[in-house]
Amino acid sequence: MKIIVASTIVPFVEGGGTLIVDWLEEKLREAGHQVDVLKIPFSSYYKEMLPQLLALRLYHLEEACDRLICIRMPSYLLQHPDKYLWFIHHYREVYDLWETPLDFLPKDPETKAIREYVMRADDMAFKEAKKIYTNSKIVSKRLMDFNRVPSTPLYPPIYDPSRFYCEGYGDFIYYSSRICQAKRQLLAVQAMKYTRSGVRLLLTGKAEQQGYLEEITGFIKRHSLEKKVVLREEWISEEEKADYNARCLAAVYIPVDEDSYGYPSLEAHHSGKAVISCTDSGGTDELILPGQNGFLVDPDPKKLAEVFDKLYEDKALAERMGGRGEARIEELGITWENVIRRFTE
Repeated sequence: MKIIVASTIVPFVEGGGTLIVDWLEEKLREAGHQVDVLKIPFSSYYKEMLPQLLALRLYHLEEACDRLICIRMPSYLLQHPDKYLWFIHHYREVYDLWETPLDFLPKDPETKAIREYVMRADDMAFKEAKKIYTNSKIVSKRLMDFNRVPSTPLYPPIYDPSRFYCEGYGDFIYYSSRICQAKRQLLAVQAMKYTRSGVRLLLTGKAEQQGYLEEITGFIKRHSLEKKVVLREEWISEEEKADYNARCLAAVYIPVDEDSYGYPSLEAHHSGKAVISCTDSGGTDELILPGQNGFLVDPDPKKLAEVFDKLYEDKALAERMGGRGEARIEELGITWENVIRRFTE
């Protein structure tokens, strides 16, 4: 089958939204299909939204391939009679974030008109799709709540789980992610102020917001946490990341209302490590069964500190919970075989 995988991107910025495209391309090729990828530069600034939506809509791919798979919004406006969606999230600013503390858009007539146009365009594209998969139950729920569109969660795996391994249970909790307010690294750092044990925290990732990075480093200095918190503000190699996962005590991943469980959670489980998350972190509760393969705690630094200390003081517990991660992944069917079957059936 000739398949085009299409998605919008921010040029030169990598992350989960680009990895899922690259990995799907490779796995489709391995399954014997002809695959091409269409990565479309796109600005999420709301005042630039409408002409970009129109440009995408004028792009026809009917003769280019047998099947079109669209991923990041609003690539699904591209036209093709056999269009599948792996829907990652809405333009959330005009959907579930509208009139919330995370909402930054003005409420003037122009912005409200843009919001209505975006939602109408989405409704049209969703009706055209032959099948709609999402990356989590929470995203499927948003599609139903806002667009009255049924969809099926199809959990994205990591590219090569065999790269991850376990070398024991050390003295540090590992947080691997881009550094930004949505990922709440500061909350994990604040928790270290209340720990009683010798547990440490390691953060790796590139900062998106300089002010937020300064807030984190300032908290570390003010509370003399330099010996308890290590911050590597950089994109590290995949080999280094696998090594940190292999040696850590457990992983922490505590975003705000995330669209899915996040690749760091899978990487930790493939390394035999438990995952610590929060009750308001969104899709992580689809992967984590509290007390079995990880923890879901209130977004309170003292609550996080209690879990950090508990695992440090009971390494056997950390090992037992970490050992259940692979079984949970298998239980949810998070495999490339499952993904490729759904997109080529």
